[in-house]
Amino acid sequence: MSTDHAHGALTAPVEISDISRVDGPLLFVSGADGIGWDEYVEIRMADGRIRHGVVIDVDEDLAVVEVFEGTAGIGTTGNRVAFSGSPLHIPVTERWLGRISNGRGAPLDGGPAVVGSQRRPVAGSAINPARRDVPSEAVLTGVSAIDGLATLVRGQKLPVFSVGGLPHLELAIQIAANATVEGAEFRVVFAGMGITNADADLVREGLEERIHDGQAALFLNTADDPTIERILTPKLALTVAEHLAFDLGHHVLVVLTDMTAYCDAVRQLSAARGEVPSRRGYPGYLFSDLAGIYERCGRLTGRPGSITELPVLTMPAGDITHPVPDLTGYITEGQIVLSPDISARGIFPPVDALASLSRLMRRGAGPGHTRDDHLAISAQALSLLARARSAQDLGALIGLDVLSVTEQRYLEFARHFETDFVDQDPHVPRTLDETLDQLWRLAMMVPARELTMVTAEQINDHGSVPTGETIPNDVGTTP
Repeated sequence: MSTDHAHGALTAPVEISDISRVDGPLLFVSGADGIGWDEYVEIRMADGRIRHGVVIDVDEDLAVVEVFEGTAGIGTTGNRVAFSGSPLHIPVTERWLGRISNGRGAPLDGGPAVVGSQRRPVAGSAINPARRDVPSEAVLTGVSAIDGLATLVRGQKLPVFSVGGLPHLELAIQIAANATVEGAEFRVVFAGMGITNADADLVREGLEERIHDGQAALFLNTADDPTIERILTPKLALTVAEHLAFDLGHHVLVVLTDMTAYCDAVRQLSAARGEVPSRRGYPGYLFSDLAGIYERCGRLTGRPGSITELPVLTMPAGDITHPVPDLTGYITEGQIVLSPDISARGIFPPVDALASLSRLMRRGAGPGHTRDDHLAISAQALSLLARARSAQDLGALIGLDVLSVTEQRYLEFARHFETDFVDQDPHVPRTLDETLDQLWRLAMMVPARELTMVTAEQINDHGSVPTGETIPNDVGTTP
């Protein structure tokens, strides 16, 4: 075989018929000298059918191919394996919008395969830091706990940290269905990895309107689909998103769920290749692998579009030090944390406001971006919530009855914060004005002298002081 093929330079595939063994979803192909990892493969069967696969391991002239559709009916004779000489390429086109596909781009909605004049490798690459523009505009999700306190910014990567059994998928669907940007075209690319068939139906139902309007593209890899397809799914989704954003000028939200399922697929593939495991069996290159996905989002200088990423991951046993959330936290710009305790109280979405953070919020919220009082009332609400939790801890030690009147106000604030602000109907998005006005109503439940993060002028403009109270002169003097 020529060296050119090993570098992916040949346009015609090289066919080999020497299948030495079939084992589960794997084909072992002999005489494959010069074949490289991740090459895309077609298995041309004797009856004319075609199946697809990827090279997952190479040992001298023996290539191991994982077949997407499974190996049932494939024998060691009468079939030919065509190596493309390059990784999987897909057409990049706006025709993906309004379509539902599996993790490798094959249609699931009964429509024809998506075709286009341009094709690009799904592997992609991270955005060159020198070409990055600074994110500076908000993406409004309609979720008060996010828009008000941990604002998502165009071009940001903001993960959702959850645990099994919490409604993280429902939250991801809610955001994907309702998210908007002001005065610009907005699109959603949703990638589901290792989800159940019931969850896949939930995604379809939740995004039905956006799909019908041609505003969303879905790539759904279910738990019974091939492991190798799970690894391709987020990369394929991002390849589509890059074309929509940087070629066509759309602002695109890419939802990736569940990244833990993706990482487990990477671990399985690494084990199949015989690689030396690192932390908890994951390969040592998991950090760079995740960075290659997360760093494909952002804004490019001189280009109108943007890619914003919302990765969703479940932490096994709620362990935030697990390699997946741990490495994700290093690469991304904050986190939305879901709490089992808050969920147990019937709150949806069960966002833990004090554990959640958007590191780019100050670049996309406040004066000149959202509302002038946004950052101030957000900081004030978090400050009051932190004091309320301290009061709860003190009350647990000495009894709630002996707490001061001010501490009792804090506790009342915390109760209403969950029931009146965090909790909301997933089908009824809130505007930013509704979100911030509700924060002001809650803040005014405590004495005005306690509102040290806002100014007296802001209280006069947005708040209402309870009867019999005055605004002290020192309100708003604490930075």
